[in-house]
Amino acid sequence: MKQGSSARAAATTLDQAIDDSRRGAEIDGDSPPRRGRSVSEAVVSQSVAMFDAVAILSAGAIAMSWDRSAIDWRLEGLIVLLGTLLASHLLRLAGAHRFANLADVGSSVGRALLGWLLTLAVLFAATYVLEPVTAADGPWVMLWFSLGVVALIVSRSLLSRQMRSWSRAGRLGEVVAIVGAGSIAQRLLRHLNGTPTGPRIFGVYDDEFEHMPRRCMGHAILGSVDDLVEMARRNAIDTVIVALPPTSEHALVETLNKLSAIPVDVRLCPSEFALRLGTLEASHIGGHTFLNVIDRPLRDWRWIAKAIEDRLLAAAILLAISPALLVIAILVRLDSPGPILFRQKRHGFNNELIEMLKFRTMYHEMSDVKGEQLTRRDDPRITRIGAFLRRTSLDELPQFLNVLRGDMSIVGPRPHAPAAKAGALLYTEAVKHYDARHRVKPGITGWAQVNGWRGETNTLEQIRKRVEHDLYYIEHWSIALDLQIIARTIATGFTGRNAF
Repeated sequence: MKQGSSARAAATTLDQAIDDSRRGAEIDGDSPPRRGRSVSEAVVSQSVAMFDAVAILSAGAIAMSWDRSAIDWRLEGLIVLLGTLLASHLLRLAGAHRFANLADVGSSVGRALLGWLLTLAVLFAATYVLEPVTAADGPWVMLWFSLGVVALIVSRSLLSRQMRSWSRAGRLGEVVAIVGAGSIAQRLLRHLNGTPTGPRIFGVYDDEFEHMPRRCMGHAILGSVDDLVEMARRNAIDTVIVALPPTSEHALVETLNKLSAIPVDVRLCPSEFALRLGTLEASHIGGHTFLNVIDRPLRDWRWIAKAIEDRLLAAAILLAISPALLVIAILVRLDSPGPILFRQKRHGFNNELIEMLKFRTMYHEMSDVKGEQLTRRDDPRITRIGAFLRRTSLDELPQFLNVLRGDMSIVGPRPHAPAAKAGALLYTEAVKHYDARHRVKPGITGWAQVNGWRGETNTLEQIRKRVEHDLYYIEHWSIALDLQIIARTIATGFTGRNAF
């Protein structure tokens, strides 16, 4: 069976039953609707905890302002601060920030109020022991308590409503794909099936699927690992659990190499092979323990921090360079007939095609939309103003619009055209792990560019060095590294011997 046809066998929604009448046949209808990114439990829980702290602190400040008969506002302020810190700990101990409790409004409100009541009880108990606390006692405390109750109830009610919305959209709970259909996978699925709070099983994949039954422990066997890679690019799969037998060492290595090209968490179901992997962290899914062998490069707060960094910097830079953009646009239009902007499809995050924007630097009738022929020195297709723009990289400035609309980042692996080649080979053929660079959004500048790996790729070494630097950036990402790359780009990265 061909890879494409077996991948299409999964073309139905996650909650629909797989048609068993034809093994691997195409199911009526289009591909399943794209599911939004799974809600991060860590981000939601931590955001709730921060909101609670801010709400309780604000309620205390309001109560202090209302009670003008305070003996010492600085003492009351200290009580509010200490009470907020105490409440944060007691709310956490009461389970008020636990993600699993947030969907049920009754449980969520009850746990929050329990933590808040315990906080007030501790403060009142302290009035019999600590004289400063007794001196700060007064009617403002009851107002603080009441405002805190209102804030906790309202926030939990709104959050419960939002959780139900996320649930209807299929964004709650991890969506997991299983690699392997042997005894290890069957044992795993048997346990996960019996876990009420377990993950949602997208399907089972095995390279020997053609010789296997249609289902494994009640879940459809949808195809090979190659099919899984293709399906993960079209659907929001959060985690892949590899459950191959320890004797399949070669198959395991090949599987991990393929899965490293997609932005998912990869977990290895423990076996004797785990002893050979060295120091590893573990994850707990559905009450079971799995080894972490591959992590998404950006997740939870790292994803949010990167997104905020991109949007804020892109907006500020576009505002600052808007006069330059206007001048360049006029020069491009006066230099040769044709559109000001050049639009080209490039591979973006998760191998999706994006429309990248640049100032047009070639004669319109000679433009290479597919990117089949890379530019070379003294390229006759390039206009006079285009040569200057390319040497200075000013033709890349419209890509800040790509950053604002979420297609690109300011810093990341440079996006390449699907037909781009190194010598006679496509990039995916020239570098084994080339697609692994698509686990993050492409960037306007990157670690490879500031280290001199830009311009022509006439040899395999040139593209391999680019990918090597891109993968280093992905594995070592930080805001500090981004700022370092941006600073180096401003200082030296706009021009160079490889820019033409």
